[in-house]
Amino acid sequence: MIRTFFRHLLESIKSLKRNGWMTVASVSAVTITLTLVGVFLAVIMNATKLATDIENNVNVSVFIDVGTKQDEIDKLEVELRKLTNVEDVTFSSKDAELKKIQSAMGDAWNLFEGDSNPLYDTFVISTTEPSQTKAVAAKAAKLPAVFKADYGGDSSDKIMKIAGAVQTWGLGAAALLIFVAMFLISNTIRITILSRKREIQIMRLVGAKNGYIRWPFFIEGGWIGLIGAIVPILIITFGYQAVYGLTNPMFLRSNYSLLQPDDFIWKIDLLIVGIGVVIGSMGSIISMRRFLKI
Repeated sequence: MIRTFFRHLLESIKSLKRNGWMTVASVSAVTITLTLVGVFLAVIMNATKLATDIENNVNVSVFIDVGTKQDEIDKLEVELRKLTNVEDVTFSSKDAELKKIQSAMGDAWNLFEGDSNPLYDTFVISTTEPSQTKAVAAKAAKLPAVFKADYGGDSSDKIMKIAGAVQTWGLGAAALLIFVAMFLISNTIRITILSRKREIQIMRLVGAKNGYIRWPFFIEGGWIGLIGAIVPILIITFGYQAVYGLTNPMFLRSNYSLLQPDDFIWKIDLLIVGIGVVIGSMGSIISMRRFLKI
């Protein structure tokens, strides 16, 4: 059994070399497809994360004017607590806000410590009901020593709509890409089968079972999917880290955050490998099933 498996494995590798340009074409198709699928998955997962953040974030961030004295800050807190539909008011200094960003973004933000800190001292207001967030933000913005009161506003609504559209259309596009890849691989395997038609016919004449004939092609499809996953993994891994470093600070200002690379990139990479191997193997199964009916 083990000897037979390794024989099939060796035969699949020989077939990849023997069908050089067709193999390159198949691997290229899988590479392009998996890259797009990986990008769609990363976007969908982050869109879902942002939508969840927005649903859970019913707070109002009240940014205090730079240079405001402590007694004025204390007075502002009292005024904020007097507002209707306010459940709780929490003070967060600009140093504390900087530490939040540093914990999410790393040592690069250490340059802004001390006098270089560009952030504001902030009061975070929890409202009694999410529906009251907008009204509380509007009232808080009119108080003395307030630079800005932010709850996300229209940008949050837009992000929610975009997130919903991305989840719906992104999954559909990813499914379509996977189908296209399976079609391309199955055609490639079919051409390989036709080039070895006589060999397969001889094997059938001597009594070889369909399963024995099918295995080398099944493994060959898996190889195509696996090799085609290498470049997408590199693109997603390093590309997402770059995008995360550039865009996440903008989301952090509104108390939102993208998925951290260390937490989910490896999952995307494993999924890409799995999808590659599956669509490669399925492509070969589809081709062989049609051929072995002859």
